[in-house]
Amino acid sequence: MTDARIPTARLGEQGPEVGVQGLGCMGMSFAYGPTDAEQARVALERALELGVTLYDTADAYGAGENERFLSPFFRAHRDEVVIATKFALSIPPDEPTKRIIRNDPPYIREAVEASLRRLGVDVIDLYYMHRRDVNVPIEESVGTMADLVREGKVKHLGLSEVTADELRAAHAVHPIAAVQSEWSLFSRDIEAHVVPAVRDLGVALVPYSPLGRGFLTGAFTDAEKDLTADDVRRGHPRFTGGNASANAALLEPVRAIAEAHGVTPGQVALAWVQQRAAVDGLTVVPIPGTRKPGRVEENVAATALTLTGEELARLEPIAAKVAGTRYPDMTFASAGRE
Repeated sequence: MTDARIPTARLGEQGPEVGVQGLGCMGMSFAYGPTDAEQARVALERALELGVTLYDTADAYGAGENERFLSPFFRAHRDEVVIATKFALSIPPDEPTKRIIRNDPPYIREAVEASLRRLGVDVIDLYYMHRRDVNVPIEESVGTMADLVREGKVKHLGLSEVTADELRAAHAVHPIAAVQSEWSLFSRDIEAHVVPAVRDLGVALVPYSPLGRGFLTGAFTDAEKDLTADDVRRGHPRFTGGNASANAALLEPVRAIAEAHGVTPGQVALAWVQQRAAVDGLTVVPIPGTRKPGRVEENVAATALTLTGEELARLEPIAAKVAGTRYPDMTFASAGRE
């Protein structure tokens, strides 16, 4: 692995310029079982050395702990990084495992102030609505987010898991720089409506879980057998029981293509996502998550891997055969509301 920096892309027509691959930071302190904090810090530094400049977190990741964990790194490299965080998943103090979706203006203002304090910065570069509360008009929520831009607390706006119509309504209130949704060889539902809307509006697509939460890398084959009790993936329908075994069998062409290129299955999966920029004609900046510097190097190397038309055709049928939904309750995802 050389230290050559990856190319850059712009998020939206007037958004920040970032490396063509970002870094999902959730697992560094939350959700995916035990972690090594020191290794995670090394991973952050290594990513920056390689040109990864978009770092993604959220206030709901460990009830703010993920933002606090990242704060020293962000403050040390403030002029080099683009900080993306999110609001909307409120955590009741007496029920720390529960999430309540809130998009109302008072909550948005409360959330941004709390994130700024935890991050230890004066402004958030990219502020996402994490999930959509359909009981609050999106124009009202985005209007408040736009006020935060005018007040200098936020630079650019993003949305996560919104429908095409929700995106259009939001973009009419204030330019949206990026839409974050799950997109991978296993999860392609956004291609029906969201991807065309993103392309038409000149918005960037930021795919999260481009490695299928690690399943596409072969890191585990059955969540209940392979992962610790505190790992959230044990609650995802695709990764347990008969679904897990059926889905593991779908990875054969991924492994075969990886062997032909002398790369890992994860790199093939990431290259597929990166290549959607050319295939679909839009800006795509995936944010694979990892907490290991070696995995950062592996993931970044995938930006230089180009799959042939024949290889893309071999991978094309996979998503339609995947067993199980990507969430237990899909009403919180765009596809559940389209």
